Amino acid sequence: MRKLEHIKYAMELPEVLDQSGFADLLLVHNALPELDWDKTNTSCSFMGKQLSAPLMINAITGGHAGVLEINRGLAKAAAATGIAMAVGSQRAALDDPAVRNTFCVAREENPRGLLLANLSAFCTLEEALEAVNMIEADGIQLYLNVNQELVMREGEVNFSGALENIRNLVLNLPVPVLVKEVGCGMARKTVLALANAGVHYIDVSGFGGTNFAAIEGMRGGKNCASLEHWGIPTAVSLLEALSVGKGISVVASGGVRTAEDMAKALAAGASLVAMAGPFLRVLKREGPERLIIFINELITNLRRIMMLTGAQHTTALAQQPLVITGLVGEWLKRRGIDINKYAVR
Repeated sequence: MRKLEHIKYAMELPEVLDQSGFADLLLVHNALPELDWDKTNTSCSFMGKQLSAPLMINAITGGHAGVLEINRGLAKAAAATGIAMAVGSQRAALDDPAVRNTFCVAREENPRGLLLANLSAFCTLEEALEAVNMIEADGIQLYLNVNQELVMREGEVNFSGALENIRNLVLNLPVPVLVKEVGCGMARKTVLALANAGVHYIDVSGFGGTNFAAIEGMRGGKNCASLEHWGIPTAVSLLEALSVGKGISVVASGGVRTAEDMAKALAAGASLVAMAGPFLRVLKREGPERLIIFINELITNLRRIMMLTGAQHTTALAQQPLVITGLVGEWLKRRGIDINKYAVR
């Protein structure tokens, strides 16, 4: 039932724009790009698999018969457009084999695509292996959701031992591990700790996207309305994470809604951009075929922005000037992160 409630309330949440911080990131127009449209290329590689664009359908759902068709539609769209996909938390399928099909459908509909399993960062090695094998996953997302758990009526309150558990999973799993937040972002200190634990992939999942604290409040969770506004804006979290270096591939998610948001994240240095809410809304309201069109439009508009900035490939966006202003710029300066280097590239 909780899975259905999450979908229901996610659809009912008002779309609040500009909380992710991307409005404070400005790309610089290039009137002389000297590029041929036919030679621009959005393809990239992530976790050893080729993608048509640096884009992923982020973890949304699974674990209830009522969401089977959602994951089928998402997987079909990922396969048709050549982008990555992560399933929702597989905890329910570990507890009840009867709902495994709601996750397995993602691999059935997308046999060759990049597919990520999904469990809490507190899962055991055996559980993680089972989740990976269940969907023949290419990697696994381990999520950190302290704020959601604190608000959730059935939430956990003991978060000790997470880092050591992640270290153990990274060492022993046969697939790459990606550690992600759930809407509150990650600070530089967190990313550095994860890097030192051997993590090579993180998803900042910053504030500004699907608000799970608000969703839990709508479900009748604890009276913690102030925590609905808790978190680090995605653009801030992305740039804090990238300041760590250490060869970490950073995924930008949390309030990414447009191709311009995608381009800004990639210009900042993200390896991949992920979206959940926008894809879910299109799928539920307009159907799977319209979702495929929507994704292809995002990729086409990304190419247009590449042309407008003089970037032949998506990786070249990270070589183009990016002016960081407003709250994001002020935050980063006070945190000791150099923003001028982005503006003068």
